[in-house]
Amino acid sequence: MNLIPLILYAAAAVAYAVHFARRQPAAGRTATTLLVAGALAHTFIIGMLTVRSGHIPVAGATPAISTFVWLLALAYLYTEVTTDERAMGVFILPLLVALQIIPAVNPGVEDRAAVLHSSWFGVHVSSLLFADASFALACVIGVTYMLLFKEIKAKHLGFFYARLPSLQVLDTMNRRAIVVGWIFLTVGVIVGTIWAAQARAIDPTDPRVQAMSLEDPKIFVALICWLVYSFEVAVTRLAGWSGRRAAWLSIVGFAIVLLNLVPISYFLTRSHNF
Repeated sequence: MNLIPLILYAAAAVAYAVHFARRQPAAGRTATTLLVAGALAHTFIIGMLTVRSGHIPVAGATPAISTFVWLLALAYLYTEVTTDERAMGVFILPLLVALQIIPAVNPGVEDRAAVLHSSWFGVHVSSLLFADASFALACVIGVTYMLLFKEIKAKHLGFFYARLPSLQVLDTMNRRAIVVGWIFLTVGVIVGTIWAAQARAIDPTDPRVQAMSLEDPKIFVALICWLVYSFEVAVTRLAGWSGRRAAWLSIVGFAIVLLNLVPISYFLTRSHNF
């Protein structure tokens, strides 16, 4: 089932690339249409899995990645509709395609362990995925900011200058995405702490529950993520950091998020390998 959204996302990626390179309105409309179709197909799949299991499919690395891709597609579409700007699509869609390959190739099966039946677990994972989607947008905005800044600094106003919003607009978008993501990340961390305490009471013998501590890479890196983004929120609001420094922090922060979302989730964690 996950193959259909992948095909539509890939087609949209090509259309966004054509639009970005040639600035053809028809290519832009085609790109948005394909992305909407992909998001709708993905919504249908998420909905079917939710009805089947009774909750949004987030239990397990592969279902969580699929849900993250879906949320990122919706978040980007919201940004595109509210700003009437398609330039970010050429940077967002390759990420959607790359991550959607994982559930398309290996759909995975949700774990039905007793500790996952808690509503706290659903809130915990959903909040973190919303945060990750916001951070992905911030990262892309940071990348585009750096590309445009480099072009302006070189006094060579050409390719990116003609296609991207102004530096001020990009900086504002970046700060908003980071604040939204930080709020959801904070909620996810707090709720995760509550869920971990509940899980120990439900099944203290489960080795995954026993591994829920800062010694586990998944939890340790999640804390690092929170510290990085808390630092960015603080310095942008209190110290007036903006522009390149904020852009770099957004890029570094999401690199850590991706590290935690894929390789650590699949190969290193002992507490979150549901």
